Amino acid sequence: MAIGIDLSGRVAVVTGGTRGVGAGIARALLVAGATVVAAARRAPERPVEGADGRAAAFEPLDVRDPYAVTACFARVRDRYGSLDILVNNAGGTPYRLLADSTPQQTARVIELNLVAPLTASLAARAVMADQPTGGSIIMIGSVSGTRPSPGTAAYGAAKAGLENLARTLAVEWAPHIRVNTLVLGMVHTERSHLHYGDAAGVAAVGRTVPLGRLATPDEIGEVCAFLAGDRCGYVTGASLAVHGGGERPAFLDAAGTQSGPPPTSRTPATTDQEDADD
Repeated sequence: MAIGIDLSGRVAVVTGGTRGVGAGIARALLVAGATVVAAARRAPERPVEGADGRAAAFEPLDVRDPYAVTACFARVRDRYGSLDILVNNAGGTPYRLLADSTPQQTARVIELNLVAPLTASLAARAVMADQPTGGSIIMIGSVSGTRPSPGTAAYGAAKAGLENLARTLAVEWAPHIRVNTLVLGMVHTERSHLHYGDAAGVAAVGRTVPLGRLATPDEIGEVCAFLAGDRCGYVTGASLAVHGGGERPAFLDAAGTQSGPPPTSRTPATTDQEDADD
């Protein structure tokens, strides 16, 4: 028996949904039948469309402004009748060693990657709590929050906090609202060259992943759509790793074992969501 994902009649907001991972999520939700609003600081260069030609609506939004977020979600509710799915995707960071960072720079990274999803979730709850069907909130986390993250320390700390936040909200807001986290590894987007170089660099980095490549934004989107739907109606407080098997342990190469792909150097990864201001 085929298991389909049907989000018909659902209204979803994807923060940072105009490019990269966010656009992949928006496309997948559209394919599943949802009405999708991509909320971001900048409009997309071209409409974000699903396979059926339906496009995501665009709402200009700086997720770091809680008043703007509340107003945006109220407009979505008034225009479409509900807010059923929130994907807290907006985030990102420049590469900078912590000793070379100012307190203001690190605070901005934490504000974008932890505080903003918290305030957005609160604003979404204010709408979802009045809906008979409740809602689903999905945090877009990162493997940077589960391991040391040199060069992206504040980002890693924020993503670790985001995962804990989701587990707590899942308990506090049950049974009406489900809250889960997708823990992403490296994703091949239109901005991958900023982190990994040219095509050869991207391929070399991909070989460090057990599955031998980086994820695509649409693959992330398909998992997100599945988690948002009724097939996962008993899933809340979960952290689902979408990282291709993670990273090859360094001790294997030190010991000379041939298990898995050969190592290569690389720069620290972000999931290429909505970039943080430098």
